[in-house]
Amino acid sequence: MTASETIGAEDRAALAESIRDLLRRRSDSTAVRAAITRPGRIDRPLWETLCTEIGVAALAVDEEFDGAGATFAETALAVREVGAALAPVPVFSSAVLAAGAVLAAGDREAAARLLGPLASGERIGALCWAGPRGWEQSGVSAEAGLLTGTAEYVLDGESADVFLVLAGRAGDPDAPLTLHEVDAATAGVTMTALPLLDPTRALARVSFDEVPSTTITSPPDIADRVRTLAWALLSAEQTGGAARALELTVEHTAARKQFGRPIGSFQALKHAMADMFVLVEAMTSISTAAVDAVVAGSDDAGELAAAAHTYCSEGYMSVTGQAVQLHGGIGITWEHDIGLHFKRAQADAQLFGQPHRSLALVDLDA
Repeated sequence: MTASETIGAEDRAALAESIRDLLRRRSDSTAVRAAITRPGRIDRPLWETLCTEIGVAALAVDEEFDGAGATFAETALAVREVGAALAPVPVFSSAVLAAGAVLAAGDREAAARLLGPLASGERIGALCWAGPRGWEQSGVSAEAGLLTGTAEYVLDGESADVFLVLAGRAGDPDAPLTLHEVDAATAGVTMTALPLLDPTRALARVSFDEVPSTTITSPPDIADRVRTLAWALLSAEQTGGAARALELTVEHTAARKQFGRPIGSFQALKHAMADMFVLVEAMTSISTAAVDAVVAGSDDAGELAAAAHTYCSEGYMSVTGQAVQLHGGIGITWEHDIGLHFKRAQADAQLFGQPHRSLALVDLDA
């Protein structure tokens, strides 16, 4: 059974539309810019509404852990809509990365303890993983349950109540990573907000100084499982952002006139937007295939997720780059949303490993 068959097409469309409608009403351009200036750089009231009225954070969580009992295919719908709106809410950090790490671990005791509060939105989770060189090696090491080191690029780390930490072993860089749980208020945890290229996604540096943690039983390939999920769901976000960038471009070229005609009627611009449309459709196809493979647990899930990460990262950058050009001078101003999408595209491409490195991290012979 594919992910698209998990719930009916009408139900999926209704879910996406309900999220889109809420974001349209509560997360327009003005609201987004206001939210990113607040503590934590997220829109907490909007996140609470998404969780309580729609259950966005609960979609992929089993009913036995107080979730909705759907799959990450449904979460991908939410991620896509949030990506299109650039809404600063922790759907990716908490509902995908944090909850996804717990689910990938398969530790039922940890799942019973952590997933309910994450699913309700009562608590926000953040995944600590990347080291100074990125996501190929953890910046945190674990010894006898104590965590030491620094995790870079922690999504929504400023707002997190609990950290899920993928840690290495001190003195053994080749050892499999292990998963640990740490309350954000624990002594020895230091959070530093980072300057941002993309102001709509908060990043932080989180340091641990011999911090006691709860070890979550997990398989040796936990990092690969989390990375595959991250790549697949990130591609859904990129697809939503690219589609919105195209929509903004079509609107602008229909309204902007030159020589007494809408510039969108000029053949060269028509061709450019047609190419953008084809690229967005291709992004949607490969992203859907990757998410379906992850949900189904397919043997080629890692390969498809890596391909989606590469293609959608490059596609989002291409679409937004062309969109900025077609907007003219206004495209590079702070006031216009297309500039925010351009920044999101550049930043997304660097998450969880650079696109050109992703396929190298997948064991194609497995």
